[in-house]
Amino acid sequence: MSAAEIDFYELLGVDRGADGATIKSAYRKLAMKYHPDRNPGDAEAEAHFKAISAAYDILKDDQKRAAYDRYGHAAFQNGGPGGGGMGGQDFNDLGDIFETIFGSAFGGGAGGPGGRARPRRGADLRYDMQVSLEEAFDGKNTQIEVEVSSTCDTCSGSGAEPGTSRRRCELCHGAGKVRAKQGFFVIERPCPNCSGAGEVLESPCKPCRGEGTVDKLQTLDVDIPPGVDNGTRIRLSGKGEAGPRGAPSGDLYIFVHVKPHPVFEREGTALFTRVPISFTSAALGDTIDIPGLDGETHSIDIPSGIQSGKQLRKRGAGMPVLQGRGRGDLVVEVQVETPTKLSARQKEILCEFRETETGDECPQSRGFFEKIKEAFGG
Repeated sequence: MSAAEIDFYELLGVDRGADGATIKSAYRKLAMKYHPDRNPGDAEAEAHFKAISAAYDILKDDQKRAAYDRYGHAAFQNGGPGGGGMGGQDFNDLGDIFETIFGSAFGGGAGGPGGRARPRRGADLRYDMQVSLEEAFDGKNTQIEVEVSSTCDTCSGSGAEPGTSRRRCELCHGAGKVRAKQGFFVIERPCPNCSGAGEVLESPCKPCRGEGTVDKLQTLDVDIPPGVDNGTRIRLSGKGEAGPRGAPSGDLYIFVHVKPHPVFEREGTALFTRVPISFTSAALGDTIDIPGLDGETHSIDIPSGIQSGKQLRKRGAGMPVLQGRGRGDLVVEVQVETPTKLSARQKEILCEFRETETGDECPQSRGFFEKIKEAFGG
C-alpha cells in the first residue's frame, strides 16, 4: 500500500481537525500493529507500516501538514500538481510550496532565477546613545562613529576581482540547489558550493576576500528629536551592514538612554521635583520659583496650610511630546521642613503660639489623639 493512494488522515484513522496528540496516539497504535518485527515475512504489513509512517511524518509537522491540507499529495511530489491544482504554478519541491504559504522564511530562501537563493540583506546594527535630560528636552544634532561592514570599493560589492566575472557552479549546474533523497521524499537544499547563488567566482576580490564587503569606520549624522525618552529607537535606513554581493544594506538603530538629572525625575512627559519649604511658608502660604528646562522660571503658588507630600502641578511646563504638539506638566511635591536651629526670640514666639493653640489649627493631629482616647478608654 502506498501513502499516496489514500488520504493521510484516513490512513491514520483520525479526523482532519485532530490535534497533534490524537495523531500521535493513532500512529503509535497502528505502528505497533503493523511493525515488521511483529509481522515477519508479511510484505503487506511492511508496506502498510511504511505508509502510516510517511503519513505521520507529514501530519506531525505543522508546516508540512498545512501544505498537505492545502495541496494534498501534490505538495510532496516532484513537479507539483502539474500546473492545475495550484493555479498553474510549477512547484519543484516542498521548499517552494512552503515559501508560497509561509513566505521566504521557509524553503531555503529560494526565489531567484532557476530557484537560486536571493542575496540576503545586510544585518541591522544597534548603537546605544546617552543624552542628558536637557538634550532630551531640546533635541540635538550630533555625529557618531560606527564601524560597519560596507560595500567594497575595489569590486563595488560583486566580490569578484576587477576584470574577472562569475561562472556557473559545476555542482548544481547553475540551479542554486541540490537534491537529496530522504525516505519517500526528495528534498532540495541550497547548493553548498555556491551557497544557492548558482554562480561561483573565477577570482575573488583580494581586499574583501570575495565577500563584497569590508569593515569601515563611518561618521554619521544623527538627529535626536525633542521629547525622546529611555528606549526611544531612531532608525537610520540603509546605514547597517552592507549585504553580500551587492544586496541591500541593513539599518542602524539608535537606542536612546537619558541620564539621571540632579533636580528632575521624569515619567512620560511629566517632570517631577521635590521642594522643601519652611513650616511658616506651609502655614501662611507662599510663592516659590522653579527654573525649568525651557530656560524659564515657573512660579508655583503654595496655599496656606499645605501638608508634606502634597503635589502641585504647573500645566505645560514639562517635557515635549515626542513627534507631537504640546508639553507635559511640571509636578512639584512639597516637603515641609521642621526648623532645627532656632534663636531664643524664635523659641519665645513659638512658645507664645503654643499657648494660644486650641487644637483646631491641626485637625489631623487632634482627630488622631481623639481616636487614641476612644480606643483605650482615655
